[in-house]
Amino acid sequence: MTATKYQSCDYMKTKEFPFWIQRFHHDSLNIPPVHSHEFIELVYVVKGHAKHLFEGQSYTIKTNDVFIINPGEAHTFQIEKEQTLEIINCLFLPSLIQDSWLKELGVSQSMDYFYIHPFLDKNERFHHLLNLDGNYSIRFSHLLEGMMYEYNKENSCFSTLIRLQLVELLILLSRIYNERNSKSSTSYKIVNDSYILIQRICGYLSRNYDQKISIQTLCHLFNISPRHLNRLFKQETGQTVVEMVHNIRIEKAKQLLIESDDKVINVAMKVGYDDPAFFSRLFRRVVGCSPGKYKAMG
Repeated sequence: MTATKYQSCDYMKTKEFPFWIQRFHHDSLNIPPVHSHEFIELVYVVKGHAKHLFEGQSYTIKTNDVFIINPGEAHTFQIEKEQTLEIINCLFLPSLIQDSWLKELGVSQSMDYFYIHPFLDKNERFHHLLNLDGNYSIRFSHLLEGMMYEYNKENSCFSTLIRLQLVELLILLSRIYNERNSKSSTSYKIVNDSYILIQRICGYLSRNYDQKISIQTLCHLFNISPRHLNRLFKQETGQTVVEMVHNIRIEKAKQLLIESDDKVINVAMKVGYDDPAFFSRLFRRVVGCSPGKYKAMG
C-alpha cells in the first residue's frame, strides 16, 4: 500500500518556526491513511488503545504510551469498533532545536531518548515503547498542554517558550528511558559509551544532512578529538563520517528525484551539495547511473 507523504508546509505556519501540535480523537471510522512525513512526529496516547501499524509491523498502544516517528517512516492506526483513541501529535523539524544551543545549555548529553531511541533497529523499537506512569504522565501532559496553549494563543515569546518546553519534555523522556534500561535485565542490548556516542552522532547526521557538516563541528558538539572520532566511527559503523554523510544525502536525493519535480541542480542543493557536477559524479558512483537517468526511470 502506497503511503501518503506529508510535507512540513502542510502543517507548519512558517519555515522559521517549524512546529505544530494538536489533539485528535480517532475511532474506527476516523483514522489517518498510511502516511509518512518529512518531519519528526512525537505521539502521546492520552486515552484509549489501538494497534499502531508501523513499517509493515503491528503493535498495541495504550493510555500514556509515547513514541517518536522518524521522517520517512510509514504508519497509521487500527481501531476496533466502538473503541476510541485520543492522542496529542507534536510535529517539528530538527532545525527547531539546534545542537549548538543544547550544548550551551549543557543538555546535549542528556537526550538519549531523542537521539538514540528513534535510530535503534526497528525490531528493538517495535517491542520497546515508553509508557509513562504516575507523576511522569502528569508532568508530561502538562508540558504538552502548555505547548498547545502557547501555540494557539501566539502571545509574545510563544516560540521561545515552546522550544524550552519541548527540550524539557525530551530530557524527561531520556531520564525515563535511562531509568527503565538500568532496571531491566531484558531491556535493550547492553551498549557501551562508544556505541551511544556514535548513535548520537548518527542521529545528528541524519537530521542535519543538508547542512555543512565538518569533523571539527562534530568534535566540538560531542567533545571528542578528530582522531578518536574517526577511529570510533569506523569501528562502530564500518564507514567513515564522510562516507555516511554522502550515503545519507544520496538516499535523500533518490527520494527527491522520484517524488518531486525538482531539477537535478535543485536536488543537489537541497541535500547539501553546492557543486552539481560533484553531486552527479558521486550519485553515478553510488547508484550506478546519473541523477537525470534515475529520475527518468522513476
